[in-house]
Amino acid sequence: MSDDIKPVTCTIKAPVYLQIGGSKTDTAHSGVCVVDVTVPFGKSVNIEEITFKNYYTAYVTVRLLRRLPGQDAPAKWCTVLRDLPLMDNPHTEQGSQDYYSLHRTQMQVEPDHVVSVRLILRQPSSAWLTFSLEEIKMFPHVDLEPEKEVSDWLSDLALVDQHPNLEGLPDPQTVSSSIQQMWALTEVMQSSQTTASIGRFDVDGCYDINLLSLT
Repeated sequence: MSDDIKPVTCTIKAPVYLQIGGSKTDTAHSGVCVVDVTVPFGKSVNIEEITFKNYYTAYVTVRLLRRLPGQDAPAKWCTVLRDLPLMDNPHTEQGSQDYYSLHRTQMQVEPDHVVSVRLILRQPSSAWLTFSLEEIKMFPHVDLEPEKEVSDWLSDLALVDQHPNLEGLPDPQTVSSSIQQMWALTEVMQSSQTTASIGRFDVDGCYDINLLSLT
């Protein structure tokens, strides 16, 4: 889970151990414990992940109370994970205090619009007097924006190319018109230029006076 995503604000109720027997003085643990996790009243959450530290729980079942939006029907419970093993052997300590993560992809139903989570814990071994889950956290599901497609990127690039920064430069149309006028003038001068040789005006380094005569 990304460090930028914070856990959901929720209330974790104390574990409730189911008892066997009719009176408090004559009871025995059933090996079943229930932990409820609720979000603030009037709110719901789309769950991405549930994390916790195990404390001698052999199996966990996850049930969700979901209230679908736009429906007048009351919220309904559904089971999304059933008897997920947390310990390789209930009678040994392996996995008894490990950290676990339950991702939404593991769940049989999409964990969306959830108002409460019920964790049903089982420990069939009598070797452990108590069992539970610690450091329970729920993280919200976040819809990431789809990556920009290459075609969109090329379109943006084309728009940039079509509108270059011309600040401080002369108007392109004015420059083009001036170049065309200069080209036309050059063509006229070249077409009117005489091809006859006018000879040389100087004779032995001096100009012939007749050639300089105005009459």
